[in-house]
Amino acid sequence: MQRLLVLVRHGQSEWNLKNLFTGWRDPGLTERGIEEARAAGRALKAKGLVFDRAYTSKLARARKTLDLILAELGQKDLPAFSTEALNERDYGDLSGLDKDEARGKWGEEQVRLWRRSYEVRPPGGESLKDTVARVLPYYCDEILPRVLRGERVLIAAHGNSLRALLMVLDRLTPETVPGAEIETGGGIVYRLKADSTVESREILPS
Repeated sequence: MQRLLVLVRHGQSEWNLKNLFTGWRDPGLTERGIEEARAAGRALKAKGLVFDRAYTSKLARARKTLDLILAELGQKDLPAFSTEALNERDYGDLSGLDKDEARGKWGEEQVRLWRRSYEVRPPGGESLKDTVARVLPYYCDEILPRVLRGERVLIAAHGNSLRALLMVLDRLTPETVPGAEIETGGGIVYRLKADSTVESREILPS
């Protein structure tokens, strides 16, 4: 039985390009981001992968990435579900601010803690721990049972919501998960064992 789970980060967004904290704000993809999403779709197609179901967030950059991937796969009609559970981490009062300007205002170390620590929340926003707390129940309740039944599942989401999934799939700790990184348009192909642990893990070629 196939137990296929593929994670893809959205292509470069307009605010990625501008070096702004994005979070739950909703910029679109850049031209580069569109091409990154299409390239991810082509890479999946080249591996002969097809899917039974897809999931994404409520944010435009992830939804557009999924649309572009499915177009490349010839699976535009695939059942696809969007949920706030897979949204990017909410950066609160940092949203829309230039990251370098934020470092100038609050200091390098404080901004590093807001961005890369597990438990520290930015003002008005979520910590990575908070993000994990909403992503993992959705994964465990809705997505994982389908994968274990043999459905082939594709998830297009965000750096931090995908980190939450990497935490369980790659058995990362609160100390190691902040350093886990998937580049824009990048992805990971997992095949799971019957007990939900990872049988194989392959980085999607960019």
